[in-house]
Amino acid sequence: MESPSFNRREMGYAALALAYPNLSLGTEPLLLRVGQFQAEINPPVGHPCMGGGIRPVATYLDPLFAKGIVLVSKGQPPVVIVSVDWCEIRHTAHDAWRTALADATGTTPDRVLVSSVHQHDAPVADLRAEEILQKAGSKGSVCNVAFHEEVVTRVAKAARVALGDLKSVESICASRVPVQDVSSNRRTLDSKGRIRFDRGSTTRDGELRQGETGVIDPEMAMISLKGSGKTMTALFCYATHPMSQYGQGAVSADFPGLARRMVEQTHPGLHTIYLSGCSGNVTAGKYNDGAPGNRMLLAGRLSDAMTKALAAAKPLKNPGFRFASVPFQLPYRNSLGFDTASLKAKLHAPRSFDQCLAAMGLSCQERLKRPLDLPILDFGGAALLLAPGESYVEYQLYAKSLRPEAVVLCAGYGESVTGYVPTEKAWEEKDSNLGDWCWVASGSENALRVALKTALLNPAQK
Repeated sequence: MESPSFNRREMGYAALALAYPNLSLGTEPLLLRVGQFQAEINPPVGHPCMGGGIRPVATYLDPLFAKGIVLVSKGQPPVVIVSVDWCEIRHTAHDAWRTALADATGTTPDRVLVSSVHQHDAPVADLRAEEILQKAGSKGSVCNVAFHEEVVTRVAKAARVALGDLKSVESICASRVPVQDVSSNRRTLDSKGRIRFDRGSTTRDGELRQGETGVIDPEMAMISLKGSGKTMTALFCYATHPMSQYGQGAVSADFPGLARRMVEQTHPGLHTIYLSGCSGNVTAGKYNDGAPGNRMLLAGRLSDAMTKALAAAKPLKNPGFRFASVPFQLPYRNSLGFDTASLKAKLHAPRSFDQCLAAMGLSCQERLKRPLDLPILDFGGAALLLAPGESYVEYQLYAKSLRPEAVVLCAGYGESVTGYVPTEKAWEEKDSNLGDWCWVASGSENALRVALKTALLNPAQK
């Protein structure tokens, strides 16, 4: 039976339990239940990919999904986690996802974690940027507004159905395992000792592929939920750009999506969620020259690590259930070329992608007037955080260093209006990737580090 609509501001847990009698949590020690959901989210032919930066959708290689869970702990509003096979979800689009899922599950938007996997042959959703382009009469287009609304409605409906089919969680397990030959930093040194930042997802330059791996997180982290003697849900987090090849309009969940499917095929009934970690400056470039077979090769390496993580998972001792949302502010990059006047002028630039970038910049300028939030779901021996945009991998490593005894999943690509969130060192070294897809200013590192530290080390934070 389809569930009734919710007013999250008025419906507390008691009313939620009345609406869904099976929310009664019984006598399980954890007093925790989980609902699982997924929905296909393939964009239509002709839809822009990567915010209008590459060839639009022309064909489909494999489906894109939104895969999520609803967690209900007695006496608390639900927490929703969803991983979306899109490039980015930004500003008013991100607000729309969180609000719709909150309304569907009887919770509040701050308790909804929406993370993009960040495949590039997929949509960037920024409704405000699209509105700016249309009002300016620009030819560029970031996203299809009607399609976005359709998908959000579809995913919210799936989450609502999941709330009516909750399963008891008997134990929470966690693990971290090494991943072999998948990730490398964009930054490397050439044979003359010069710093280069051009080791992209596909790297054909043999010298760059032979260079040092650079700063990465070599581990995959996993949290799994067990019930009725089996693992029901597993959340995997690994930091690398999730593309082996892109730009030809061939929609694919790429090697993370293929790895996810491989694991589900070998573990029937397992609901698998893959989260891209803080991977703004890490790619598969050292191990990928763009050869078509590399997609399956990388997928196999990733699925091997996922399988090992499942096998290595250990139950947490005396797990808790703490949710917190830490507000923080990032400065907008108001330098020449990113100031309001420059961006408005670029809305009529000859290249349509420059128009899209300008509109996304104006959208970001508006959004950063409000604080961002850093959500954390903390089980004690394991925790899941969601960082903004293309945060650099150093933030993930910092988060893990704060709780070395715990398994910490630090996902990226939450509110993605920021674009890259680099370190101060990247600014000092003139990281060449920061020429356009970065709308935050120097000074962001300290603000994000403080938010991470507050979330992980301050249990009183609500």
